[in-house]
Amino acid sequence: MATTTPPSDTYALTDDQLEFRDAIRKMVVERVAPRAAEIDAKAEYPWDLRKLFAEHDLFGLPFGEEFGGTGTGTLMLNVAIEEVARACASSALMLMVQELGTLPISLFGTDELKQRFLPRCASGEWSPAFALSEPEAGSDPGGMITRAVRDGDEWVVTGTKNWITNLGVADFYVVFAKTDPKAERSHGISAFVVEADRPGFSVGKLEHKLGIKGSPTGQPIFDDVRIPASNLIGEEGKGMHVALGTLDHSRLGVAAQAVGIAQGATDHAAAYARERRQFGRAIAEFQGIQFKLADMETRTAAARELLYRACAKIDRHEPDRGKYSAMAKLFASDTAMAVTVEAVQVLGGYGYVTEYPVERYMRDAKITQIYEGTNEIQRLVIARALR
Repeated sequence: MATTTPPSDTYALTDDQLEFRDAIRKMVVERVAPRAAEIDAKAEYPWDLRKLFAEHDLFGLPFGEEFGGTGTGTLMLNVAIEEVARACASSALMLMVQELGTLPISLFGTDELKQRFLPRCASGEWSPAFALSEPEAGSDPGGMITRAVRDGDEWVVTGTKNWITNLGVADFYVVFAKTDPKAERSHGISAFVVEADRPGFSVGKLEHKLGIKGSPTGQPIFDDVRIPASNLIGEEGKGMHVALGTLDHSRLGVAAQAVGIAQGATDHAAAYARERRQFGRAIAEFQGIQFKLADMETRTAAARELLYRACAKIDRHEPDRGKYSAMAKLFASDTAMAVTVEAVQVLGGYGYVTEYPVERYMRDAKITQIYEGTNEIQRLVIARALR
């Protein structure tokens, strides 16, 4: 689904993109929202919604038409993530990881790797995972101990990763490993594709989480897993370049998820305030509630504008795109946390129980301040861009 690009000084959606967004919004209201509470309560991966998204080409959003994708760019992908996250943040993560786990191949992989993996991801047949963090190496990936050793025409990968989204669901993992143990810190790291069906791969501990319960997270284990040399992504020893280049793009998915969470919480709080009566009036008539809702809507709208601007910079390959993606992730995730806390307050006691969705929005919002680079790391990225 190709669309014309808006003028370079704007980041407005085209008519085709608006039509696609409205179709996604309708699908979310009818099919995703009714499942959201159950997905959270049962902590189950929504296979039915994965099939639904594939049928509606949502998994094709991160990819160009040459790989069977929609070719609609970063902005349209993140609009879709936002729309899904307004109802179910766990389901939105399926779209986010579809980009995160394939961007290393899209940006740095050989043509052979791209042809082997991207079309099957664009169709929704395959799902990827991005395996950078380790039990003792989160914000400091240079401290990783997973290693890969060259053995003839193969690499042998050994180690354990942690906090990996799509664990046990993914068909392949993009794994970062030390290939030069003598190199200092973040040097001597390389990136590889490791298929889940290779001998030596296993699913380790799954985490029990505060939120995003419909997406499995945990430890993939690589015990002398042999992969062909052609599974190397980019240049040997340049894995951190691959990781950072990927995150400059993919952290916008977190920003979009955060905007969706904030908007969903605001919508529910406003609807509740119109119906809930105290002292003979709807609580929406009280200034204390009105000011809360006004601030929630304003902050969410501001986060969306920054998100869209950052997406446009990625699509246009502008030099400050990394700074803007960090700012969008930082501001949108802080907004999601603040807005969802206020949504719970608007609902009072009802906001604290699972009968209403705002407590789920609050639990889901917290991770947006942590994954794909904590907000403290985002502040470092932004500050370094100003030097």
